[in-house]
Amino acid sequence: MGFEIDNGIIAILRGLRPERAVQTAALCYRHGIRVMEVPLNSPEPLRSIEYLAAAGLPGCRIGAGTVLSAAAVDRVRGAGAEFIVTPNVDGAVIRAARDSGLAAIPGFATPTEAFAALAAGADMLKLFPAASYGPGHLKALRAVLPPAVRVFAVGGVVPAQCGLWRNAGAAGFGFGSELFRPDEDDAQLDQRIGSLMQAYRAAGGVCSDSTQPLSAE
Repeated sequence: MGFEIDNGIIAILRGLRPERAVQTAALCYRHGIRVMEVPLNSPEPLRSIEYLAAAGLPGCRIGAGTVLSAAAVDRVRGAGAEFIVTPNVDGAVIRAARDSGLAAIPGFATPTEAFAALAAGADMLKLFPAASYGPGHLKALRAVLPPAVRVFAVGGVVPAQCGLWRNAGAAGFGFGSELFRPDEDDAQLDQRIGSLMQAYRAAGGVCSDSTQPLSAE
């Protein structure tokens, strides 16, 4: 299995409710976002993942976030997820994802964590929380990480800073509350997502090689 991260963006839909899942995904899709994550600490996350997986938006990839156990990997796979995201490095969870045919994107902060995640089979890495460390931290990490390893900056990154993060070696970004807030209606979300994408492009967040394959073998 393989999929691409269009625009270098993962939409983190924390707090999404199942009854709003498909319409929210459609709003993201309208603005060019094709990869969406439903964190497991959202209301009825498996139902939302099921609805999104069944919606059939062309090229859209659905995953689960805040995955903390191998048992959770089995549940999200059954719901139709194609990738998992974690806030930490847990070798058992990464291996469970790989064994299930799901891409694994664990969160890390240090070189020790990064290499442990890669040794366990991570497909990509998530610097988290990125805002606590800054682009300089990522630039230093990139000096020792294998060049082919893709690192996404997640947690407190604002679109105006995306050019700096790109220059530091970020392959892309995960946007959470900057992009989605469950208490906003569809019109407010449409405006929020559109404004974020406009600012993202203006800051140089999208570059010519921002669409890259992500594989889980």
